[in-house]
Amino acid sequence: MELKNFDNIISRVPKRSAPLRVVLAGSDGENMLRGLFQAQSEGFVQPVLVGDRARTMVQLEKLGLINEPYTMVETAPGHDVSQAAIDVIRAGGGDILMRGNVTTRDFLIPVLHRENELRTDRLMSHVSLASIPEYPKLLALSDMTIIVNPNPMQKRAIIKNTADALKAFGYEHPKLALMALGEYVTFHIPDTIEAQRLVAEQKQKPFADCDLWGPISYDLIISKEACRLKNYDCPWSGGGFDGIIAQNLIAGNTLVKSWLIHAHATTCGAVVGARVPIALTSRSARAEESFLSLVFCAVLDAWHKRPENQGI
Repeated sequence: MELKNFDNIISRVPKRSAPLRVVLAGSDGENMLRGLFQAQSEGFVQPVLVGDRARTMVQLEKLGLINEPYTMVETAPGHDVSQAAIDVIRAGGGDILMRGNVTTRDFLIPVLHRENELRTDRLMSHVSLASIPEYPKLLALSDMTIIVNPNPMQKRAIIKNTADALKAFGYEHPKLALMALGEYVTFHIPDTIEAQRLVAEQKQKPFADCDLWGPISYDLIISKEACRLKNYDCPWSGGGFDGIIAQNLIAGNTLVKSWLIHAHATTCGAVVGARVPIALTSRSARAEESFLSLVFCAVLDAWHKRPENQGI
């Protein structure tokens, strides 16, 4: 099964006996609040707001949400709001962690601290799902937030996390492209060599439930016409790929922001590989994207709790 867009993505959220408790770190973020309370209106989450009470009340009043149900955890001025939100999770008061009005660095540092017990034996990486005009289905992209320059072992983990995220949404044996500067192996372009090795490893001893292709340049991933003009033969070019694995964080981050700004894409994102799902979108993201990221997290949570996926 493949999802053509985000229109009916809410139908992927399984019915639950109780809503998931979403702990929002930095609770005065306008569009994070909009997305979170929209998810509550859909019945699958319950807000736990962590941050400055006065600023949060101002935002809730402005957004017409002041009378909606929520739990407030006030933090003192200068207190690490991300740590306070993680403390709520560790105490059993939350099921999903969500980045609010706090910088990515300040949010991720305590998330990655081993003593906060969000880390597992898996690598954490950020997976984005994007609906791009003229691409026939949702397309995953990773990693654009956490791993700056992944080594081969980290790249394998990123591939596995991306494949698992797509499988949670019903994609069977996803097809992933290892993006590189060019489509041919060149000794002075290390990402082409790495891509060739990863594809060979996956064929000989699979480390993820997916098909890999690479190295391959971005134009050949997206466009059949580019393949024709370059005489390049790939059966999944022009709409067959389910996800892209970026060479590094800079490439992934630049690509997703280009989709958002120039292609008017809609995206959502989550950190995969943590003890709980983590909704992570840009602070400048639209409310819709914050909402969709919570849908993403709810689907991941249900997928990981299936008996056949325990320990994955």
